[in-house]
Amino acid sequence: MKVEPEIDHSGMEFGIYTLADLRSDPHTGISISARQRLNEIIQAAKMADEAGLDVFGVGEHHRLDYAVSSPQMVLSSISQVTKRIKLTSAATIFNTVDPVRLFEDFATLDLLSNGRAEIMAGRGAYIESFPLFGYNLEDCDDLFEENIHLFRELSAHERVSWTGRFRSEFLDAEISPRPVQKSIPLWIGVQESLESAARAGRFGTGLALVVFEGDPIRFKPLVDRYRQSAYEAGHAPADLKVGVTGHVYIAETTQKARDEFYPYHINYWESDISRADFERLSGEETALFVGSSQQIIEKILRQYELFGHQRFMAQMDMGGMPFKKVAENIERLATEIAPVVRKAIQK
Repeated sequence: MKVEPEIDHSGMEFGIYTLADLRSDPHTGISISARQRLNEIIQAAKMADEAGLDVFGVGEHHRLDYAVSSPQMVLSSISQVTKRIKLTSAATIFNTVDPVRLFEDFATLDLLSNGRAEIMAGRGAYIESFPLFGYNLEDCDDLFEENIHLFRELSAHERVSWTGRFRSEFLDAEISPRPVQKSIPLWIGVQESLESAARAGRFGTGLALVVFEGDPIRFKPLVDRYRQSAYEAGHAPADLKVGVTGHVYIAETTQKARDEFYPYHINYWESDISRADFERLSGEETALFVGSSQQIIEKILRQYELFGHQRFMAQMDMGGMPFKKVAENIERLATEIAPVVRKAIQK
């Protein structure tokens, strides 16, 4: 018999994340260097921290059109210019990573940041990391499952013995350094797969929903499966966390936001989507967070009614967007949206 798990409605964190794409500005055709992109990412994180946002995330890609292949390196730099904001990958490609090296890197980040490190695990939108690191794409799912299991063992114990399919075995190995936190928070990113949502529940990790378009109600079965799977595995409801990640652009009015964001949207996706289709994609009942502060607030609160989530993460710096516009969006999210949403859900 299906039992309805308890949902934690204790509050909401707000954050931003970047995938560090290197698109040229659609208005000027000018591209910035990877060096400038990294400097702007560090500056954005510092601004987010000072503005009172809760989380900053950096994604991983292994392509020349992205600037970051090692989130932990970038996050370590950010840790030295920020004070309180949590620092997470967004996401780490768990299929093609060595979990031991990954744990060591993020434990080091945790020490440098005084306990602010987190990891979001994903399977990646591209496949270039498989041949690059010598893995077979056909093993994608099994690699993900095994690497999550090993990472959790490394996080839980100072000495670990391991035998698996894909990594060389080791016996009573010392796992060093140990992080400040008892364990590094781990989230699993899920876009459409019920199986992946169930896996996150089974492992008791956080669930990070990738919500880009369409009616957000179509993502509710993922959250339900996650919570039911966690309940069946014996995880405490208070330990379960759901986050929503999405594309965000905020302006004084909804129409101005759509007008300004449209060129960056199609440039990021390298698509020829019509303006009429974009208007529908960014409509009031959709998951694309493009509009006035009030419309973004309404969309977040509608999703909160559906998911009862504890974290909202915005991707803003995309498609060649100038840093000035990114900075304006960070300020609006922190001052015009986050306080209103937090107050509304605490009533």
